[in-house]
Amino acid sequence: MKGLLRGDGHGRAASDVSARSMWELAEPVHDLVYFTPEARQEADRAGMRGFWMGYVAMRAAPLGVVHASVVVSGFYVFHPDRVTRALPDAWRYATPSDMLAARERAVDLSMRRLFGEDVVRSARMAEAADLAWDAAAAADTAGRVLGGANQALNRPELPHVRLWQAATTLREHRGDGHVAVLVSRRVGPVQAMVLKAASGESDGAMLREGRKWDAATWQGAEADLWARGWIDDVGRLTPRGAAERDAIEAETDAAAEGPWRAVGRDATVRLAELLTPLARKVLASGVIPSGNPVGLTGAPRRDAGGAGSR
Repeated sequence: MKGLLRGDGHGRAASDVSARSMWELAEPVHDLVYFTPEARQEADRAGMRGFWMGYVAMRAAPLGVVHASVVVSGFYVFHPDRVTRALPDAWRYATPSDMLAARERAVDLSMRRLFGEDVVRSARMAEAADLAWDAAAAADTAGRVLGGANQALNRPELPHVRLWQAATTLREHRGDGHVAVLVSRRVGPVQAMVLKAASGESDGAMLREGRKWDAATWQGAEADLWARGWIDDVGRLTPRGAAERDAIEAETDAAAEGPWRAVGRDATVRLAELLTPLARKVLASGVIPSGNPVGLTGAPRRDAGGAGSR
């Protein structure tokens, strides 16, 4: 399937839509909350101590004040220490409601800067926000804790912030389903990241260091995947590993189709048309770094978004 961001510039590629292509278009908008200076600025203003405390608190805020182990479970690929260094300490400095407000401010500011006032105030933005909100509201969140927590949040008044929140709900819904697939296939957190790095989607060192895993644990996961015949002696996917990875992604896609079936093809195609220039703008801005853990490269492939990326 041709990536939607590689269309002809007139929206015709958006006629070819799927759960995967919609992830490819919505994920760059969602990722603004991780990579923009506004996100760090607003987290710091809310009282967070460092990037990772802000990341964890902002992403976990929809859950409310829960035990750190709940967040570790939902985030999946992060070492428990990455979460427990942030929680519960973050809630000494700010409440979950404070962090929800902080992330909305961050998204508001970053979208205004990247897209411009004319775009964020446009009828196209409002239309995209409402279409995305309908899809997010239609998502079945049974067994999807992060997706369900985001779906339960109030509808933002500003259309561009509403679009971001809808994209976030859909992203976490997809991520929860992805984790379920990984668990069912006995692919643990570190194995998932090794598999992702072996596919060439993300930098392995960035994944390991960002998620706070030590080298010995990483090497143990590599040994496990080698024993399964999924990676070769230099850490690249074998044909068997590529087939297993493709199967994981196909199951993840199937689990993420519900919102798009619910709103129907016409609404999905229209939302794809509206998201395409926004996603292109984010990727062209360079705000999402090369080798990023998400797996977005700026030149999306048919199979972008591999194991462990959510």
